[in-house]
Amino acid sequence: MRSFFYFLSLICYSLFFVSSSAQPKYEFRGAWIATVDNIDWPSKKRLSTEQQKEEYIQLLNMLQQTGMNAVVVQIRPCADAFYPSPYEPWSEWLTGQQGLAPNPYYDPLQFMVIEAHKRGMEFHAWFNPYRAVFNIKTSSVANNHITRLHPEWFLTYGDKKYFDPGLPEVRHYVDNIIRDVVSRYDIDAVHFDDYFYPYRITGKEFPDQHSYITYGNGMPKDDWRRSNVDSIVVQLSKTIKAIKPYVKFGISPFGVWRNQDKDADGSATKAGQTNYDDLYADILLWLKNGWIDYVAPQLYWEQGHKLADYNTLIDWWSTHAYGRHLYIGHGIYRAGTNQAWRNTSELPNQLNVLRKYTTIQGSVYFNAKCFNTNAKAWKDSLQQNYYHYQAFIPPMPWIDSIAPSKPNVQVTHYGENCTFTVSLPANSECIQKIVVYAFNSLNKDIHNTIATKEGHQIIYAQQNSTQITIAEALYKQFKWAISVLDYGNNESELQYVH
Repeated sequence: MRSFFYFLSLICYSLFFVSSSAQPKYEFRGAWIATVDNIDWPSKKRLSTEQQKEEYIQLLNMLQQTGMNAVVVQIRPCADAFYPSPYEPWSEWLTGQQGLAPNPYYDPLQFMVIEAHKRGMEFHAWFNPYRAVFNIKTSSVANNHITRLHPEWFLTYGDKKYFDPGLPEVRHYVDNIIRDVVSRYDIDAVHFDDYFYPYRITGKEFPDQHSYITYGNGMPKDDWRRSNVDSIVVQLSKTIKAIKPYVKFGISPFGVWRNQDKDADGSATKAGQTNYDDLYADILLWLKNGWIDYVAPQLYWEQGHKLADYNTLIDWWSTHAYGRHLYIGHGIYRAGTNQAWRNTSELPNQLNVLRKYTTIQGSVYFNAKCFNTNAKAWKDSLQQNYYHYQAFIPPMPWIDSIAPSKPNVQVTHYGENCTFTVSLPANSECIQKIVVYAFNSLNKDIHNTIATKEGHQIIYAQQNSTQITIAEALYKQFKWAISVLDYGNNESELQYVH
């Protein structure tokens, strides 16, 4: 049961706050939490278990206060694990030595998922499929690391080791990694970033000639490489959905698919490297075929960039998502790095442009820790303006389009307070949140329209609270409605209670 004083502050703040921009009720608001090289979490190697937990909780709380409703956490940076894996050793960025378990022992992935869900946030498990050794000179590599067990699967390129994507046994191995995590953990999505074939190093060819000769079947090498990546994406899509059909599969590619000078369907950009031609990732094919559920292109350039303009790219991606969800990746880490990113309006302007497109469902920010510094006051801007009202993650109708039945609500008056007692509908195990609305009038047609599109009249949306207490005076002042939200983020009809 919640104190009515809590709701008094929320109601006054929510109903009378005037926002400078419309705030959609459904919007993905995520942040990448990078573990490789201790970018975001843990802050350094060899922290104690309690320090690791405390840092993660502080990071989650900060992101929640900023307005985020999802985290994308890197749990496999380099064929290692931030969880007890039957295939790969513990990550060196967790304990300082690859293969060394946390002490006192705990399961970081289980802990991170539970803490995210406590806050009503989705947890997207971020894997790097092919990077195996971060630095061949300095990285800690355990005796049971896969590069030692199967050295024939790996290629050295620059200062790193990579799985050879052309080997069928590599694809099978990566599939086992994903299968294991999806089976054992309550994650909401599997997430890959932009690292498929590695970014080109000037003057050096990726050394996969042997596997190309063995498995190329006469295909041009570039087409064969793309086919290898296509194969792992479709294989993993089938694996994920066979185990848990509701777990999403998302990919965050480099921001440019192809330049227009290479392909008429490409963007009006002049990027030096692209997904299709250099990383061998044909994102559009995966979207067209429905192999992935969302795409989050990394549009880390500013508005007006000479080679890759943010506005040009956001317009291009908005017409190339093929019905799947599109979340825009923002490079807040670039704050202050050049004249454009010294402009305090750069991020707000990007969000203003983004929200004009009905085919774009939200944003993801790299990297999470940057919000701690509140560079350019962007954290404040999100918290006080753009993300002032909470938003639900947009539902994916190809996964689940069936809304739950509306709840029954009993109102009990006692003294200066009243309580809503919510009876959940049948199949209540699928309900994740109870949603409470307050309106200034009882025009249900207007309410349904507003409630469908905007979130500024949502007073409360939390888990595990079927009794909600407010002040009697507030009950009389506003008109109230309650709905329920299922795990697919489908919302029931509103149940009016006053």
